[in-house]
Amino acid sequence: MTDLSEEERDRLADVVRLQPTRNADLGECWGLESGSDVHRYLEDHLADLYYRDEDSYIRATPAAADLVDVDPGVVDGEDGASVVRVAPLAARVLDVIARHDERSESVVSVLHKLRERFDVDPTAEAVRSALQSLKRFGLVEVERRTVPTFRLATDATDVTVEERADPDDATGESDDSAAILDTVESEFERP
Repeated sequence: MTDLSEEERDRLADVVRLQPTRNADLGECWGLESGSDVHRYLEDHLADLYYRDEDSYIRATPAAADLVDVDPGVVDGEDGASVVRVAPLAARVLDVIARHDERSESVVSVLHKLRERFDVDPTAEAVRSALQSLKRFGLVEVERRTVPTFRLATDATDVTVEERADPDDATGESDDSAAILDTVESEFERP
């Protein structure tokens, strides 16, 4: 299904950018009145290019991401700057990780900082996954020492980071709406 209209291509790009997402979010983005309208549109126009995960969030297939030249989770802000939507754990990692002019640190070091600052207890694997996700967005860089170590990338201050709902987030905390909707507009400065 590569024969998409301009509207279908634009809306597919929205699904890729906003994933994991819900009917309500897409409805607001597309100006549709109800979740039923969004569901109908997805089924009628993009059925082979999206799916619902085990938590009923809407996600784009890998083929969909290839059709539109869009990075998942990256949107253009109102002022033209990039806005990156990351999972809550990744947003917290950005708050504690070494700055670009500091010595890079290990996954375990970041884990200890998260536990101390936010009173959360993610697994080392969850922190590693968050760091790798941030690396793919270009927000952190890796320095190979005895073990891989991480720090903020030099250009990471040019990006606004928003926390998104993510059913795969491994903070161990519930996804109450206040926490999900809380926007992290960080210029990566320490408090």
